[in-house]
Amino acid sequence: MLERLQTSQQLFRTNAAVSFAHSTVGGFVVAFFAYDASTYRGDNSYVDIPVSVSALEPRRGGPKNLPLAEVLVDDDDSDEMQKQKNKPKLVILGSGWGSVALLKSLNLDDYHITVVSPVNYFLFTPMLPSATVGTLELRSLVEPIRRIVQRVRGHFLQAEAVGVEFSERLLEVQQTDANGVLQHFYLPYDKLVIGVGKIQKTLRRSTTNPHGVKGLENCFFLKSIDDARNIRNRILQNLERAVLPTTSDEERRRLLSFVVSGGGPTGVEFAAELFDMLNEDLGRSFPKILRNEISVHVIQSRGHILNTYDEALSKYAEARFAHDQVEVLTNSRVKEVRPDKIIFTQKDENGQTVAKELPMGFCLWSTGVSQTDFCKRISDSLPVQTNKHALETDTHLRLNGTPLGSVYAIGDCSTVQNNIADHLVHFLRSLAYQKGKDPETMKISFAEWRGVAQQVKKRFPQASDHLRRLDRLFQEYDKDQNGTLDFGEMHELLTQIDNKLTSLPATAQRAHQQGQYLGKKFNKLAAAAPGMQANEIFDGDLDEAVYKAFDYHHLGSLAYIGNSAVFDYNGLSFSGGLLAVYLWRSVYFAQSVSMRTRVLLAMDWSKRALFGRGELTTLCFVCLRLGKAMRANAVSVV
Repeated sequence: MLERLQTSQQLFRTNAAVSFAHSTVGGFVVAFFAYDASTYRGDNSYVDIPVSVSALEPRRGGPKNLPLAEVLVDDDDSDEMQKQKNKPKLVILGSGWGSVALLKSLNLDDYHITVVSPVNYFLFTPMLPSATVGTLELRSLVEPIRRIVQRVRGHFLQAEAVGVEFSERLLEVQQTDANGVLQHFYLPYDKLVIGVGKIQKTLRRSTTNPHGVKGLENCFFLKSIDDARNIRNRILQNLERAVLPTTSDEERRRLLSFVVSGGGPTGVEFAAELFDMLNEDLGRSFPKILRNEISVHVIQSRGHILNTYDEALSKYAEARFAHDQVEVLTNSRVKEVRPDKIIFTQKDENGQTVAKELPMGFCLWSTGVSQTDFCKRISDSLPVQTNKHALETDTHLRLNGTPLGSVYAIGDCSTVQNNIADHLVHFLRSLAYQKGKDPETMKISFAEWRGVAQQVKKRFPQASDHLRRLDRLFQEYDKDQNGTLDFGEMHELLTQIDNKLTSLPATAQRAHQQGQYLGKKFNKLAAAAPGMQANEIFDGDLDEAVYKAFDYHHLGSLAYIGNSAVFDYNGLSFSGGLLAVYLWRSVYFAQSVSMRTRVLLAMDWSKRALFGRGELTTLCFVCLRLGKAMRANAVSVV
C-alpha cells in the first residue's frame, strides 16, 4: 500500500512538472506571437517632415567649387537632431572595427557625427573563413552601420572619400547618382577620423605588385562579404563539375585541389574550415570518391605557419594539419598562378631552391595588403608622410603633417611613428630652461635622467617596457663614466630604444583599441571645450593637455585549426581540441557588436550541429545559375 502511495505521488509530481513545462513553453510561444503581432503596425506620423533648403540645394564652394554638404537632409528630423546641428562636425571614414569602436565610445550630443563608407554595414572579419563553407551565414557577420550610428544620433552617407582639403577642412566625397553619373561634393569637418583599412595586394586593385607574382587575377581573396560568397560558389562549382561523367580523373583531381597561399591566421583558418566541411559534410550529398581525391595545400614562405605565434603553437598547428592530411609547404614562394596550376619554389633539406608546380582548381591568396587609393593620395599630398605602406601618426593618433587636432588615422591604414630620439630637445627644453643652458650642450645627472624617462613614457607609452631599469641604462650609456649623460649619449640611448620598438599589429583588436581611445579622448575634449572657450584657449596641444597618449595592450592571438584551436597570450600558450574550440567561439561571441549578431551566431552553430553546414542551400542556387547559363549558351549556339 505504501509503495502504491509513493508511486502515485511520483506520478503526480511528474505530471505537475510536465504540465508546468508545457505551460511555460506555451506562455513563451503566446508571448512571442503577441510581440510579433505588435511589430506589424502602421505609422502615420511621417506626414510633414521639415527639411532645410540648404540640404536640398547646397551652396557651392571650396577649391573645386563643389556642393557643400553643410546641412544634411536628416538634420531636422527631431528636436534632438536639431540640437546637434551646431555642434563640432566629426566625420568618420570607414565602417570597420576602429570606426565602430569610436561610435560606441562617444557621448550623446557632443558632436555632429557623419560616417562615410562605401558599404553600409560593419563586417565581423575574423569569422569570414567560417562563412566561406557555410558554417556561418553571411548575414550573421554583418551589422547595419545605421543601427550603430543611431545610438549617437549620427548620419550615414554611403559614398567614397577621394581627397581632403586640409587648410579649409573639406572632405571631397564621390558617389554615383541614379543615372550612373559620378557626383562629387564637399563635406565640412572640424575633426576627421580616417579608418578606411587596407586592400588586398592584387593586380586588379593595385597599380603595383610588390610580390613579383604573376597571375594573381586567378586567385580568390578574403576581405569582404562578396569575397566569401565568391569562394563558396567556386568550391561548390568545383564539387559539382567533379562528378560529371565527362570529367577525366586528372581533371577531377585538379578540380578538387585547393591551395592556400599564406600561412597566417586567415589562410590557416580557411584551410581548417574547408577541410572540416569536406570531411564532415561532403559524404552526405556527394559520391564518396570525391572525399578520397580531395587535397588541401597551404604554401608558406616562412619556416612555420602561424609564424607570429609561439613556436610550440605553430608546431601543434602543423601536426594537426598533418593528422588531417592538409599538406603544409613551408619555405616556399609562389612565382606564378595559372588558371589550372600554381608554380612555386621550395628550399630542400640542403638549402637548395627547387622549382615545383601544383595542379589546382582553387587558390586563395591570403598574404599582403596595400594602401587604398585614398590613403595614397593623402600621403602624396603631405611631404612629411614618408611611409609607403601606411599613414603615419603621432602617439595621439593625429595624422602627421596636418593641422594639430584636426585629422586622425586609426586601424590598418595607419602606423604610429615612434621617433623618440627626434624629440630629445623637447624632453630637455624645460630642464635646460631651469639651468639656463642649451639643451644640446647640457649634461644631466641620474636624478634628472629619471625625470626625462618619465616624460618619454608619457609621450611614448610603448617604450615603457624598455625603460624599466633606468640605472642599468644610465650606466651602459655613460661612456666616459663621469656620472652624467651628455646630449650625444642620450640620443644614442633613445635611438636604441627606437630600434627595439616594433610597429603595431594590423589586427582587429588594435583598431578596436584605437577607436575606443579616440572616443574617450573626444569626450574629454568636448567636456573641456566650454572652459577653453571661456579662457580663449584655441591653440596649442589640446589633445596632450586633456588626455594621455595611445598605449596598445596586446590581448593575445587565437586561431582555429580544424576542430581544435590555439591561443597565444604574452608568451602563455594554450592549444587543444573541442574545449579550445568552444573557448575560441566564446571569445568571438563576446566580441560581436550586437545582440542580433550574437543570436545569429548561436543559431548558426546550432544548425551546423543539427543539420550540417549550410552549403547545400547555396548549392541549389549555384546549380540553378549554372543550369540557366548552360541553357542560354545552348540557345545561342543553335
